[in-house]
Amino acid sequence: MQKEFIIIDGHRLETAWIGAEDARKASPLVLLHEGLGSISLWKDFPQRLAKATQRPLLVYSRYGYGESDVLTEPRLPSYMHHEALTVLPQLLDALEVTRPVFVGHSDGATIALIYAAESGRPVDAIVAMAPHEFVEEKTLAALREAREFYKTSDLPARLGRHHQDADRTFYYGWNDIWLSPEFRDWDIRALLPSITCPVLALQGIQDEYASMEQIDVIGRSIPGARLLKIDQCGHSPQRDQPQAVIDAIAGFLRV
Repeated sequence: MQKEFIIIDGHRLETAWIGAEDARKASPLVLLHEGLGSISLWKDFPQRLAKATQRPLLVYSRYGYGESDVLTEPRLPSYMHHEALTVLPQLLDALEVTRPVFVGHSDGATIALIYAAESGRPVDAIVAMAPHEFVEEKTLAALREAREFYKTSDLPARLGRHHQDADRTFYYGWNDIWLSPEFRDWDIRALLPSITCPVLALQGIQDEYASMEQIDVIGRSIPGARLLKIDQCGHSPQRDQPQAVIDAIAGFLRV
């Protein structure tokens, strides 16, 4: 994996490609990480997925994550729309990606859905792992628990191995905005019927951050969407059941 840093929307972003350079423009996989994710936190999942699908793969750390620029301000409720409709189009244009296949996790899956619904740009397919379309009390309870755990555990040190400033990533980049009163009414369900590309939505049955309604609403709203509910799996399918996820994605893209 060869890393490259690129300036997008005024910030230096960490990017990396896996696979043949001459195939990058032809429907590469584009991985979009979760609210505490980064390139390094995907671990070996990108390499395994690229090999199983025989596709080139782009992975990057959003502003505030990994080795990208440190976040200097709190998020706004519109932060996922900004990532989907401002940052991601600029990044794909700079890297000459015209027809992406998005593989997103949590916040990253939501960003992919917003992009497909509102950008007006072509998307070959979306794999949405544990996406969020609206705020649930279950999500807020888990976020409050995560906040207390962060204060009393070694999580800051562990996150510090993957982010330049773990505190800003945790609070500014994720926990603060989700728990803020102004975010309580955030909801993108009305956008889903606008998505016309093939969609595979995956969720762990034991997801601690969301109910199955988060993917059931995709099944009701997007014609032809495929749903996969994975047992013995929490909020991170690519971590808890990586081979099942890789097999599902490879099969989905072969159809």
